[in-house]
Amino acid sequence: MLLHGLTGFLCGLGGWTLLEYVIHRPFGHLPGGKTLIAREHTRHHQDILYFSPVPLKIRGAVPVLAILGGGAALALDPAFALGFVVAVASGWTAYEVLHQSIHVRGPRTWYGRWAAKNHLYHHFGRPNRNFGVTTPLWDFVFGTHDRVERVSLRERDLAAVPWLPDPKHLRDYEIRHAD
Repeated sequence: MLLHGLTGFLCGLGGWTLLEYVIHRPFGHLPGGKTLIAREHTRHHQDILYFSPVPLKIRGAVPVLAILGGGAALALDPAFALGFVVAVASGWTAYEVLHQSIHVRGPRTWYGRWAAKNHLYHHFGRPNRNFGVTTPLWDFVFGTHDRVERVSLRERDLAAVPWLPDPKHLRDYEIRHAD
């Protein structure tokens, strides 16, 4: 029973990374804002300090978690399903914290620096590349990964990222003064 729950948890962590990619790439970047996810994501790309309200995120997550948990319980067993759903929910929560931190607080660790650089490249450089916020795994698998040394930003984009003007962060960013 415990082994099934632990196995479900480990599978759920991996499953979360794929779900993150799927939510962001195919659903978040649907042309024309045809779904709520696409409209909310477009709004976030227009104002990178905008985040969907928490109740809206919960309203979207609950059915996804219920379907995943129900499917895992039917296909395997309840202990595996519980571990799987707990891991997906934990990964989703960690993603939300990291994503907001990238935009609002800025990096505080080597991982935060990597995540900020790769994600801001997605925002300011190539919106059809580097969809993974927590990991580049699925970007490698699906061929959407670009290696990022420095992110090129317009001078006016500095105002969109509150922590970016701090000189300790600028080594990863190139500021273009004219466009």
